[in-house]
Amino acid sequence: MNYADHMTQTPVEVPEALFDKLRAQFTAAQLVELTATIAWENYRARFNHAFGAESENFSEGSVCALPVRPADGEHARRA
Repeated sequence: MNYADHMTQTPVEVPEALFDKLRAQFTAAQLVELTATIAWENYRARFNHAFGAESENFSEGSVCALPVRPADGEHARRA
């Protein structure tokens, strides 16, 4: 998830330390597939957003929505 978070940022900045951890767990082919999948999902999300395409709720109730993460520093202000 951390890798996907970094790939989704604009501009994309994946720390070398994170990529080193991924290299320890995945083969080069697996990393290519993982990176391509994350990039494709980012493409789809941005494309849909640009055209105002919204969910049709086909999977409503069959997925586990993730909570929205607070912006950097926001968590510290709440504490």
